[in-house]
Amino acid sequence: MDIKKLQSLVVDALEDVKAQDIALFDTTHLTSLFDRIAIASGTSNRQTKALAASVRDKVKAAGGDVYGMEGEDTGEWVLVDLGDMIVHIMQAPIRAYYRLEELWGDKPVKVGAAKRKSTDEGEEAAKPKKISSHMAAGKKEAEVKPVIEKKTPARKAAAAKPAAVKKPAAKKAAAVPAGKTIKVGKTKSAVAAAEVLKALPPKRKVAKPKADEAPVKTVIKRIKKVEE
Repeated sequence: MDIKKLQSLVVDALEDVKAQDIALFDTTHLTSLFDRIAIASGTSNRQTKALAASVRDKVKAAGGDVYGMEGEDTGEWVLVDLGDMIVHIMQAPIRAYYRLEELWGDKPVKVGAAKRKSTDEGEEAAKPKKISSHMAAGKKEAEVKPVIEKKTPARKAAAAKPAAVKKPAAKKAAAVPAGKTIKVGKTKSAVAAAEVLKALPPKRKVAKPKADEAPVKTVIKRIKKVEE
């Protein structure tokens, strides 16, 4: 089997069972035993076994040869020997410990390129489909038709601040003509105070002592009488 077709089958088989970190390397310059090495990771013993079985079944279904499988008992590291290609399916800790990429990874092969299936000899590439005349005319018209850009409305200016409310002007006191007086009415408080004063009893008038009856003079008179 062609090596390109074989590596495409292997990558497809690994991706079908959701293998992680698929890496593919060209080893023709390092050894004559095989041309490719594929390394992939599985999350559990069950997944590594399923990945190895998927590679084996897919290669056999395509008419390829599977020369042997090792490590299926534990599932930590399963090796599938395809003759021209060796597939290592490992759990992440085992892969990090042995680091096979450092030993065989001088010439990595892009997985995207390996995934492309090689076409058989003599098979013509698929030709683009012809477009009918009315569809082509509509397509040309759409290309020629100018695109009118919608103008977005300009943003409205910020609303003006409301005008300050004018306070009513204080009423001016009427001018008093010369020679005239204005009677001002009494306030309620003044009227109430006047009524309270009226209700109070009248003050008593205290007679002032006569000059000769002053306390000091009377005392002096009594002392003189006693001395006599």
